[in-house]
Amino acid sequence: MIARSDNAAIPIGRVVATELKPSTPHQFHFWTATDTPIGIGAIVKVAGERVVYGVVTDGVAYSDLATPLHDVVGADGDPTRATEAPTVRQEIRYWSAAVLRQMPEEPLQPVPLAQVYVADDADVAQALRMDAFLHSATPTAIPVGLYTSAGRDAPVYLDADFLLGPEAAHLNISGVSGLATKTSAVEFLLGSLFAHFPAHKGRIAAVCFNVKGPDLCFLDQAGDLSDEDRQRYERLAVPSTPFERVRYYAPLKADGVNLNTLRTHPDLVGDVEPLTWGLQEVVDFAEVLLNRDDIDAKADAFIDFLRDRVLGRTFDDGFGTTHRVQTFADLDRLFRSIFDGLEITAGGRSDTWRTHHIATMRKVRNRLLNISIRCKGLVTDDGPSSDLPWKEFTDRTVYVIDIANVDPLGQDLVFARVVSMLREQLERRELGVDAIVVFVDELNKYAPGDGSETYVKKMLLDISERGRYLGLVLFGAEQFRSQVHRRVVGNAGTQLFGRMDMDELATPGYQVLSPATKSKLATLPIGELMVRHPHFTQPIFLRFPKPPVLRGRDGVERFPPAADVPFEEAVVRQLVRLDRRVRPNQVKDLIADREPDDVRRALAAARRTRPDDVLAYFRKVLGSRVTSDASLAREHQPVPPLNPMSDEPY
Repeated sequence: MIARSDNAAIPIGRVVATELKPSTPHQFHFWTATDTPIGIGAIVKVAGERVVYGVVTDGVAYSDLATPLHDVVGADGDPTRATEAPTVRQEIRYWSAAVLRQMPEEPLQPVPLAQVYVADDADVAQALRMDAFLHSATPTAIPVGLYTSAGRDAPVYLDADFLLGPEAAHLNISGVSGLATKTSAVEFLLGSLFAHFPAHKGRIAAVCFNVKGPDLCFLDQAGDLSDEDRQRYERLAVPSTPFERVRYYAPLKADGVNLNTLRTHPDLVGDVEPLTWGLQEVVDFAEVLLNRDDIDAKADAFIDFLRDRVLGRTFDDGFGTTHRVQTFADLDRLFRSIFDGLEITAGGRSDTWRTHHIATMRKVRNRLLNISIRCKGLVTDDGPSSDLPWKEFTDRTVYVIDIANVDPLGQDLVFARVVSMLREQLERRELGVDAIVVFVDELNKYAPGDGSETYVKKMLLDISERGRYLGLVLFGAEQFRSQVHRRVVGNAGTQLFGRMDMDELATPGYQVLSPATKSKLATLPIGELMVRHPHFTQPIFLRFPKPPVLRGRDGVERFPPAADVPFEEAVVRQLVRLDRRVRPNQVKDLIADREPDDVRRALAAARRTRPDDVLAYFRKVLGSRVTSDASLAREHQPVPPLNPMSDEPY
């Protein structure tokens, strides 16, 4: 017989098995007194000839009444006399519990008819199989929250091998908007990961896409914590401080100098790096811009032709004109030259150019040039002036890409390029870290269970199915789990559930939960989650402390976004961010009477090159970009807006 722990001397109930409700190896029932402090989600221990751990999944109350009419007769039909009954009726609590673990585990037998005890901290670790990775020679335990049922306050840990790979990977969190604390849970878990990621597993970083409002714009600013929250941080051994290393990226606005983000307060905007890309980045991921009807063999062939034979090369269009396509303006001139050449040389009767049909070329032209109009600021003619620090990712650093105010097409482009680059660098082991967490909110939008097969959805499926082998881990969040692609949520080794909508809980995916568990999920308070993890054979309810960072709404109140600054001030601000030695008056004198396009090009070159003497380099580039040069003047001609639904300009 296995020895009992200290709390085994105080039993709270006893297992009972009847013909209608017998004990099985996976479920048992027990009764307790009416004042026993347990409820749905409590972990209990059965100590008999074997030790069995279980979690309470349902409960009912019984008295000795056969029908309600007996109580009416006993009170003479007066409900006010029910408290004055001459005899106190016998009442019990009758609980159902799902088995978490049996010791010994073999042979697997029905739960014995024995006394039931409240689990202590050691019992919780045993019941959830945390002892295997918590006390091993190379611990891989990551605190996820506190088990607080039945008056306990026991830390609960996830296994890093099953959270980040290689055994399993990925995390998914579901819940209604605003009340389920999805973003807060991810912020806390990232802080816990950075504090407890095992040294033998290497270095780790996180890339977070901010796709709505200011949710992730203030991770480096301290929030208000209660004493209770601080005690929970101490109990979990997680620092109650903001992230020490956070790098922010945001596209520019259409003016090319002001940042398109809510983190524009003068005290914070200096830490935000511009994120702008050029034609090459767009063509590399042209599949993102095209829907399923567009991506046919002809369009694919023409895009590959542009990518391999035209971009960045000296190219003869076959009509006597030589082109070097590096910008969207260059590309538009190439297309116009081809269309004019076909019209002139063949009298409009030819509809093919180098085996490519003119309708295919017009379609690809419109899609590519339209992105420069819809996402102006993110996509620019000035080339790739800024990008994430590929090959230089820093250990325990969060990289936030703020695309909340970007056109949905631009959001897809950013996501596709960033994740593809992460995967390529991890495959070559050139990223600088061994594991990277990618946090994506609104999976209902990016990986829906129905609808067309988009490029972004294919990428999310690829990450969820093969990312763990590379160290590319997806942390996804959504409001309605049932509407996300089944392979995305199904491949998540760890699943968190905040407060859920009752209609969502009525879908088939939640039928494995008991009615009482679903009722508790529908009324969970902020800060409490239900967790499923490969080591846990049943879902467990946990509480996590409030993240120590400033919430998005509070951050906007404390650091209200500033209005767009004038062109000169915005240029000065970006140059000063690159080099603190730059003096504002020097910059203003330098760019006075200069064409804005020339200033933007020089600024983009300075951001891209990052020279030792920024001002001297900026002056040199600006001096070589004068509008008197005819070729540059032509290059600055605006591209006419295109109608995305047709092949002609508006």
